[in-house]
Amino acid sequence: MQRIIGVDVGLKRVGIAQSDLTGILASPLGTYTYDEAILRIAGMCGKGEVALIVVGWPLTLRGEEGDSVDMVRKFLEKLEKVIGAVPVKTLDERFTSTIARQSIRDSGARQKKRRKKELIDSTAATILLQNYLDSK
Repeated sequence: MQRIIGVDVGLKRVGIAQSDLTGILASPLGTYTYDEAILRIAGMCGKGEVALIVVGWPLTLRGEEGDSVDMVRKFLEKLEKVIGAVPVKTLDERFTSTIARQSIRDSGARQKKRRKKELIDSTAATILLQNYLDSK
């Protein structure tokens, strides 16, 4: 069985999440620099662990491509060179960071922990992936 990977590309970091082997539940893997994220995902793909990669696509509130689309495109170009035949799907990522912040706040995390961008990025990737898993 293989996992599905969720990726949230940010301005400075990349949040990564993975599904369980049944494809029902998403959980965070962590937050990485661009190069670390590409290496981490490529390593998983190289071991045959990944069936699909779902990448957040930054749309505006109107549903149009946002300013960050070029950044995600560049990341995808680098990623696709190292993942072999693993398919990549983009998914609307509107509100994932906002939902991540609220989820962290609702979990009772202290204010200092809630401010950590790394936690927000990996949580956003998890929410993105869970949205995909729930829609299958």
